[in-house]
Amino acid sequence: MKSTNKFGMFIHWGLYSIPAVHEQILARYDLPSAEYEKYKDQFNPVEYDPEEWVLLAKRAGMEYICITTKHHDGFCMWDTKQTDYNIMNTPYGKDVIRMLADACHKHGMLLSFYYSNPDWHHPKGYNPISTHQWKSVNIGGEVDTEGYREFVKAQVRELLTNYGPIYTFFWDIPSKLYDPSLNELVRELQPGIIINDRGWSEGDFATPERELDKIEGARFSKLTEACNSLGEQSWGYRSGEDFYSIRYLTSAIDRIMAMGGSYLLNVGPDSLGRITSDYSTRLERIGDWYNRMKGALVCHEREELPLRVLHGDCILTRKEGKTYLHFYNGTISSAALVEGAPSLPKSVTLLNTGEALPFAIEKTPDEFSMETGIAVTLLRIHGIPIDELSAEAVVIEIEW
Repeated sequence: MKSTNKFGMFIHWGLYSIPAVHEQILARYDLPSAEYEKYKDQFNPVEYDPEEWVLLAKRAGMEYICITTKHHDGFCMWDTKQTDYNIMNTPYGKDVIRMLADACHKHGMLLSFYYSNPDWHHPKGYNPISTHQWKSVNIGGEVDTEGYREFVKAQVRELLTNYGPIYTFFWDIPSKLYDPSLNELVRELQPGIIINDRGWSEGDFATPERELDKIEGARFSKLTEACNSLGEQSWGYRSGEDFYSIRYLTSAIDRIMAMGGSYLLNVGPDSLGRITSDYSTRLERIGDWYNRMKGALVCHEREELPLRVLHGDCILTRKEGKTYLHFYNGTISSAALVEGAPSLPKSVTLLNTGEALPFAIEKTPDEFSMETGIAVTLLRIHGIPIDELSAEAVVIEIEW
C-alpha cells in the first residue's frame, strides 16, 4: 500500500461554509469568536448526500477521500464526546463523518481524516511555539499543551475506532512539540495507516501544498502527497471563488504523480452540503483527462533506459515494460524528439486521445552536431494535435 501513488479528493467543510468566504474567516477577517461560533446554530446541510460525493470522486478516477474532521476553528464534524462544539449540536444533528464513512465503505472508496492541531475554541488549545494560533481563546494566558494533547488523543481514539478502516491521517500545522505517543496511538488503533509529516513526530509522507514550482527532480525520494484546491483563494466553500485553470491543475497532477507522488485535489462543499456545479464541473473535466491516462500515473517506476527528450518539460516513467513521456506543461510542437531509443518502438499512443502516433528513427535536420554539421538520428514521434490539447498535460505511451 505504501508504494502506491493515488489520486484523491480533499474536502474542507465546516461552519465556515455559511459565510462562504474562507475556511479561516475567523482569523482572516478578524471576527469575534462569539460571533463566529453562532454559525453552529445555523448549520443545517439538508442537501448533504455523501454517496453523491463518493460517486463524483469515483467518476474522476479518485481512489480516496480525505475530509476535515476538525479545522482550526475547533468545530468537530463528528459525534465527539470531548466537546459540545460539534455537528450533533446543530440544527442538522447528524454525524456527517459517519455518513461519509458508510458511503465510502459501500462504494470501495478509501477514507482519510484531516485533523487540525491548532484549535481556536478549546480552552487549552494555545501553543505559543506553533503557528496559526491567532484566534486561540486562551492566547496570552496559561499554556497547557499537555492537557490539550490528552484532548487530542481522546478525539483521535474516537476517529480511529468508530469509523472503520482509515487510509491516511493528515495532521495539519506542526505543533513543534515532539510527542511520538500521538503517532504511536494512531498506528495502534489503525495498523497499516499512513501518517503525514505535520504532526507531533516524524510521519510517513511529505505534504507539499500549492507550491508546486519549488519541487525539483524527476522522482520523489520519499512518500509524498501534494495537495491543492480547485479554488485559488480558499479551501472551504467560497462564493464567487477564483478558480485555477484546468491546464494548471492537470499539469500539476501529471507532474506530481509522474514523480511518484499522490495528489489530493480539494473541493469545498457549501453550507447545504452540496458540491456545487462550479466545483463539480471542473472536477469532472479533470477526471475526464485523468481517466484517459489509462492508469499511467499510478504504480509506475523510474525509466531506466538512457532516454532523453530534447525539447519541453518531460518526466519519463516505466510501467509494464512501456515507457511514458509526461509532458506536464504540454509539448512545444507537434513532435517529440527522443534520444537514446534502444530500438524502433512497436507502437506509440497518445493517451489523451487514445490514437496511434506516427514515428520513425531518422535524421532530423534541425538537430545536428556543431562539430560536423551532420544531423543526428533520433526517435521522432510526430502528428501530436498540440492546439487541441492546449488545455491539458500530454502523456505519450511507447511500447518497445
